Amino acid sequence: MLHTTAAFDRIGEENAFAVLARATALQQAGKDVINLGIGQPDFSTPAHIVEAAVKALRDGHHGYTPATGLLATREAVVRRTLATTGVEVSPEQVMIMPGGKPTMFAAIVMFGEPGAEILYPDPGFPIYRSMIEFTGATPVPVPIREENGFAFSAEETLSLITDKTRLLILNSPANPTGGVTPRAEIEKLVKGLADHPDVAILSDEIYDVMTYDGEEATSLLTFPEIADRLIVLNGWSKTWAMTGWRLGWSIWPAGGAGRKLYDNVRKLAVNCWSCVNAPSQFAGIAAIDGPQDDVATMMAAFDRRRKVVVEGLNALPGVSCATPKGAFYAFPNIAGTGWKAKPLASALLEEASVALIGGPDFGILGEGYVRLSYANSEENIRRALERMGAFLSEQPAR
Repeated sequence: MLHTTAAFDRIGEENAFAVLARATALQQAGKDVINLGIGQPDFSTPAHIVEAAVKALRDGHHGYTPATGLLATREAVVRRTLATTGVEVSPEQVMIMPGGKPTMFAAIVMFGEPGAEILYPDPGFPIYRSMIEFTGATPVPVPIREENGFAFSAEETLSLITDKTRLLILNSPANPTGGVTPRAEIEKLVKGLADHPDVAILSDEIYDVMTYDGEEATSLLTFPEIADRLIVLNGWSKTWAMTGWRLGWSIWPAGGAGRKLYDNVRKLAVNCWSCVNAPSQFAGIAAIDGPQDDVATMMAAFDRRRKVVVEGLNALPGVSCATPKGAFYAFPNIAGTGWKAKPLASALLEEASVALIGGPDFGILGEGYVRLSYANSEENIRRALERMGAFLSEQPAR
């Protein structure tokens, strides 16, 4: 009998990929499935970014790159960070990663072990809890409540910190709720963290440009008082429609005890993924330094769709939907339908050919909600809402 470590019995999954696989299977069987489940833009990567990768291949960039990323790519991230946050970081703080998840993995593995506690948003991206449980640490949910505009509460978050807390994970703009935490609330949190100097912070800012109605994302980089224990996750996947390129970045503490974190993640790269491929990194430079017209076009489309989604969901029987302020997700409350979230998501896929994700896939506080991605065409969104309305009108809760 083969004996694997107990950690792999604790590891979870991201159910959006399971739903995608089932939706694809139904499509292959001839069903017209509308997929509002997967969190990726339905736009193509802008042409000038693709051409930069093609040019890199033609110019012979076929070999290994440094484990931390090409200096030119890290310098591009420095320029972008200064432009978006007003904060100047060093290329020696920047790590180029194969997507966003490796930063989560690296940070959680560094701080997670039996006896430790790690705080994470709930509902939140499912990989946070999965990786915490993998390390043997205790996952401590930070409630993300609809009545609070799907922003975290500084007071509640601080109340959950104990002498066992090693890491606090934050995400704004947020997946799956679309919530954006106001700067004033983040200021309260940072002020309170002064009483907990041994707690590191991982700020997932992958949706930083995706805000609406005048809202602005607040980067934790703008608070120098926590700079020596702050890890920032970001990347190219969402902003430039580059999900399949597997290209992300993270920013690590510059000095003090926090400097060791960067060397730790460098060694993880050497032992695990070696490096990020060169053509993708040249594409990443072109994305940051090139024209941003396609980003603006995509965001304008998301805004239009967001309004269609919110209006349509609020017209469904038993459904209410707060207006998301960021990302490209709606997180409607379906408690009034009488359905539990995951059975409803499954029934909508199998019987109405609409793919979405049940709230409990994003945490223990996700019951009573489902997540819809409006990274699909306005036509398809309207068709999906019609199907959902017909289903909810005709099918009793089970």
